[in-house]
Amino acid sequence: MTRTRTVVLVHGAFVDASGWWPIVLRLLDEGRTVLAPPVSGRSFLGDCDYIRSLVERIDGDVLLVGHGYGAAVISVAGDATNVTGLLFIAGYVPDEGECIADLCDLFAPVEASDHLVSAQFTDDVGAHRAELTVEPDRFARLLAEGLPADEAGVLAVSQHPIVDTVFTERATGAAWRSTPSWGVVATEDRTVSPQAQRFGYRRARCRAVLSYEAPHLVTQTHAAEIVGLIDDILAETVIHG
Repeated sequence: MTRTRTVVLVHGAFVDASGWWPIVLRLLDEGRTVLAPPVSGRSFLGDCDYIRSLVERIDGDVLLVGHGYGAAVISVAGDATNVTGLLFIAGYVPDEGECIADLCDLFAPVEASDHLVSAQFTDDVGAHRAELTVEPDRFARLLAEGLPADEAGVLAVSQHPIVDTVFTERATGAAWRSTPSWGVVATEDRTVSPQAQRFGYRRARCRAVLSYEAPHLVTQTHAAEIVGLIDDILAETVIHG
């Protein structure tokens, strides 16, 4: 008997879980079991722990998919025993002991780094912290080029901020060392360096790496292609109980 399989989609910085909608719609139409949980962007290791605990509550096997910052999250959270595959999309893939900033420093700065807005806030324990968003009038070019202007405009004014310290928190594991992995490169990405994407996927020995002439939000511009890849991965990683 084939065990139940769930596709868990982990979003990245500056967007929330609703950004997966073009992929979720297609997967649901296929009859897939899908979850698209939120990550806080307040603590990298906190987000990793949350996604791991969510995955461990799922009855059956899980394909864990991470976009951008979410790719780094699943690199750690993917060590849950029921995860049968990892799909990294336009994302960072740190090794144990590395942080996202380490990967950024290996390559030339991306264009988005010059268009981040830092805002101070007080967290729930009274500490003063800084959260980052993208300049709204630059959002379309930096993350969403190719999307309809009205859709990009909505995304620009409904950004999910990310705290600056998530980039310096160090990964406590590297699930890709023991779990089959795949990768998607967005070749026109101005938010996560395509070189950093390729570096991470090569080091993780991804079974296949697909490249698309796409912005960071390749999850929206190439949703059908990504769903096709997910289908292929599920066919390849089918586990019989």
